[in-house]
Amino acid sequence: MDAKIIWLFVFVGLYWSYCIFWGVKGALSARTASDYFVAGRSISLWVFILAATATSFSGWTFMGHPGLIYRDGFQYAYASFYAITIPFTGVIFLKRQWMLGKRFGFITPGEMLSDYFRSDTIRILVVLVALIFSIPYLGLQLRASGFLFNVLTDGMLSVEVGMWLLSIVVLIYVASGGLRAVAYVDSVQAVLLAAGIIIIGLIAVNAVGGWGALNERIAALAAIGPDGKALFGKTTPDGYSSYIAIPGVIQFGAGLGTSSAPVGGAWTGVMVLTYMFALMGIQSAPAFSMWAFGNKSPAPFAPQQVWASSFGIGFILMVFTAMQGIGSHFLGADLKFMAANPDLVNNVMGAGLQGKDIMESAGKQGMLVPQLIHLMGESAPWLVGLLSVCALAAMQSTGAAYMSTAGGMLTRDVLKRFIMPRASHATQKFWGRVGVLVIVLAALVVATTAHDALVLLGGLAVAYGFQMWPALIAVCWWPFLTRQGVVLGLIAGLIAVTLTEKIGAAYMPWGRWPMTIHSAGWGMLFNLTIAILVSAVTQNRAEREHRMTFHNFLREHASLPAAKRGLVPIAWIITLVWFFFGIGPGAVIGNTIFGNPNDASTWIFGMPSIWAWQLLWWALGVFMMWFLAYKMELSKVPEKEVIALREDIGDIHLDIDRPS
Repeated sequence: MDAKIIWLFVFVGLYWSYCIFWGVKGALSARTASDYFVAGRSISLWVFILAATATSFSGWTFMGHPGLIYRDGFQYAYASFYAITIPFTGVIFLKRQWMLGKRFGFITPGEMLSDYFRSDTIRILVVLVALIFSIPYLGLQLRASGFLFNVLTDGMLSVEVGMWLLSIVVLIYVASGGLRAVAYVDSVQAVLLAAGIIIIGLIAVNAVGGWGALNERIAALAAIGPDGKALFGKTTPDGYSSYIAIPGVIQFGAGLGTSSAPVGGAWTGVMVLTYMFALMGIQSAPAFSMWAFGNKSPAPFAPQQVWASSFGIGFILMVFTAMQGIGSHFLGADLKFMAANPDLVNNVMGAGLQGKDIMESAGKQGMLVPQLIHLMGESAPWLVGLLSVCALAAMQSTGAAYMSTAGGMLTRDVLKRFIMPRASHATQKFWGRVGVLVIVLAALVVATTAHDALVLLGGLAVAYGFQMWPALIAVCWWPFLTRQGVVLGLIAGLIAVTLTEKIGAAYMPWGRWPMTIHSAGWGMLFNLTIAILVSAVTQNRAEREHRMTFHNFLREHASLPAAKRGLVPIAWIITLVWFFFGIGPGAVIGNTIFGNPNDASTWIFGMPSIWAWQLLWWALGVFMMWFLAYKMELSKVPEKEVIALREDIGDIHLDIDRPS
């Protein structure tokens, strides 16, 4: 047996042993329903920082993101800003959800929203969003892990066998230990994810010949021919290579899958902005509400959002993931570039790809990271095993959290609410484990029978998650929004997302992502508009007074000190400017501000202008997050202690002096 395969099994065995250990330990410590579903509200600071980071950045970050940078260039690399926009959602909502969870004893977001709106309809919709999010998203991770095993074992394990092996291990520790086990395993997964991306990025840039050689080759990749067309990739409407320029602010009338396909690539400024909206759905999805409820205090929120995610993961994606994606053009993955510039290519990928262009291989851009890992097979087979575990951990991190939380919502919001209202702790834990099993089996069915549509389903999942924003805005910030408005808006948003994604748009004349606006953007346009309009005509004094029970509590405990209220307009300006110029229409300035894309001698920082622009706005984005989380106190521990009015005791809710 090949040495690298032996090392692969050694590291995977050690890693899976750690996972199962925490499953057993979590099961032994889960005495109550709260212990099992939200870790007894006792997740510690460092565990949450690492676990929430791992949950936010899944196997897609590790495996899929570099491949799309390879395919679409730096115009897609704007997606790396999700290191900031994902935790931006947490800055807006997590602290206030934690406060409500502790005050009123909520375990699931369905309980919180149904109590706030006094409606079981919103509870069912939340469960539906959780399932639609969790099942395809988990299926995508499981399929990717099976594909990874298949490639790294040289076909010894089929995709399906690898997928089922991972599923069994994840099922064991998640179903046994609940959210506590997930949190402790995710802590290690965060470290493995970050270390793996850095190491693979260094492998890629070293194989290219170093930083200077990388930028020299990028200039050749972005060359424009005498006919004004890009020699490689596409040409934007402004006459630049699509690899180092976005194709404008917006393209009216364009839509993927139609005769009016976007010119020069799909990643216009508006497309980037609305795609970031979709990825903001990761921390507005119901699972993250349960992460909020599971903490001892909000103390971990700010360091996770600002330093672990925005700064740490942001830097890794902006630099090392870009090295992987762009650098692979110069390592033998791109046959057209190699044929035109043989002296600029170190063909170390040729053997692994069997002489094919990577986009003609079975996994297309998904083959990129496994091939980079394979490069160490001869010189350091142990590193192949370690990097394989890093990839496996990345793919497992998000799936485990969604399995655990979705199982909890099925138990609390369906079984306990409608079927067994006086279910004991033991009964709830049993059915929680059954729920995890059902979700894993459903994800495996989807991954096995609809694997060609998995990426599309995964895209739908995050866009659906973003549609929770109006409901969270209502409960955390804005009492104006009514039950009727939020419910009808959420339904409209889910429909709009479906009809502007490939699954629904195939039957519509506008195609996928019409006008280069992502489905998440279309969904929120209809969602928020209908929520506001319907709320305006459905105001009810008694319902408003009930909602104000929550908002009066939040104002008392979470309001900004009087000395800082003058900073509110500044916070709005900083945020809007960053969204407009960093990841929105204004990003088109970044194509040329630091040099002419067609003339490498004008590149001020020795790199394409678009890359320098992205690094600049990443740094400014970290500042924005620091300002909001710390200076504006959106994620700081409240000065006034939060006293619980409701203690959940498993079979009934005990209300202690609860206002009506």
